[in-house]
Amino acid sequence: MVTGGGRGIGRAVAAALSRAGATVTVMGRNEVPLTEAVASGEAASYFVADATDQRALGEGLQMAAAKHGTIDILVANSGGAESAPFAGTDPDMFRRLFELNTLSVVHAAHEVLGSMVVRGFGRIVAIASTAGLKGYGYVSAYCVSKHATVGLVRALAVETAKTGVTVNAVCPGYSDTDLVRDSIRRITTATGRSEPDVLAAMIKDVPLGRLIKPEEVAAAVMFLCSPAASAITGATLSVAGGEI
Repeated sequence: MVTGGGRGIGRAVAAALSRAGATVTVMGRNEVPLTEAVASGEAASYFVADATDQRALGEGLQMAAAKHGTIDILVANSGGAESAPFAGTDPDMFRRLFELNTLSVVHAAHEVLGSMVVRGFGRIVAIASTAGLKGYGYVSAYCVSKHATVGLVRALAVETAKTGVTVNAVCPGYSDTDLVRDSIRRITTATGRSEPDVLAAMIKDVPLGRLIKPEEVAAAVMFLCSPAASAITGATLSVAGGEI
C-alpha cells in the first residue's frame, strides 16, 4: 500500500515495488494519476481518498486487503508543504500540515499495524523529509510536522521491535517532484527571480549539487522493505546528497 502514490516519490515507490513482485495498491486524492499508475503496470489497483480522512482511508485499506490479501508493506507518502515566515504562519497552517504530514501516517499505521503484529511480519516506511532532521527558514509548520513524523516512527519502532514489524523513515532532501517544482514557480512569481536562480538557492547547501530523483528515494524504501533490513527499525535514512 502506497499513500500519495499517484505521482512523484509515491509513484516511483509503487513502480519499484511492483517490479519486485509486490501487488501494489496506490491511494491519493486525484483519480487521474492513480488510473495512469495502474494502466502503466506500476500498481495493481487504486482507491481515491484523502489521507487526512481516517474513515475514508480505513475503508480504502480494507477494500484493498479484501481484494489482494493482507497488507504486508505500508509506505506512507501522502504529504504537502506550505511556506511563510513564522510571523505570518497562523495556527491553522500548523494544524493543516500536522494533519497532512503526520496524522495521515497515524491513520494508515492504525489500520495495518495490528494485523502485521498478529502475522509477525510487516514493513512500515514513512516518507518524511530532511525537514524532519533539521530546520529550514520560512517553513516552520512543515518542519514541525515532519519532526513529529520522525518521532512517531521512533516511538512505534520501540513498541514493535520484537514483533517482526519494522518502522522506519526515509528523509529526502529537495527532490525533483511536482511539489518542489510548484514551490519554485511560486517563489519565481513572488520574487521575480528566474527559476534557475531559485533552484540554485535551494540546492546551495547540497554537496551533490542537484535535486534528488524520486527513483533514488524509492531505492532506499526498497532496501528498508527487504529481508536484508530486518534488523533496522526506528531509523531515519536520509537521501539528500550529503546535506545531512
